Amino acid sequence: MITSENFIIDKLKSSDANELHLFIINNAERFRRFFPLTLSCNATIEKSAEYIEIKEREIQQKVNFTFAIRETDSQKIIGLIIIKKIDWTKRIGELAYCIGSNFEGKGLVTKAVKAISDFAYNELDLKTLQIIAHKTNFGSVKVAENSNFIWKKTLLNEFTPTDEAPLDMELYEHTNEK
Repeated sequence: MITSENFIIDKLKSSDANELHLFIINNAERFRRFFPLTLSCNATIEKSAEYIEIKEREIQQKVNFTFAIRETDSQKIIGLIIIKKIDWTKRIGELAYCIGSNFEGKGLVTKAVKAISDFAYNELDLKTLQIIAHKTNFGSVKVAENSNFIWKKTLLNEFTPTDEAPLDMELYEHTNEK
């Protein structure tokens, strides 16, 4: 668990199914384009319960690390932050994140990225983290830049949203300087 004055980052718990479902559904339009799989996996409370079980197994297997971002006072889920596509040989992983519309623009995701980066470097011994964002996702690009990730290149046809043509995505990287 990672704590800050505004938020807590911790693992999803089975008791979070209802709240996770509501968080995803309440932000469905925001998440539809870039988080279609997460959206579909949380379409019902039952699916959210399954999602949480899968995410717990992925953490145990060290495949993906999905965490809730919770508001400190209410403990309410306000976002997700994920370490995924981990290559243990190269010690590299990708960060993905989403935040509820009521919490956007407050710097919380930047703080969460910095905190989870410390976890990835110090606890998982990763050496490089990546953020892949579409150039029109200004919030995500700002998070990458404010978290000291450096733009590396444009990845052609990297991501295909539902019912859209493939999109070029921007690759940002941060390397642990230990």
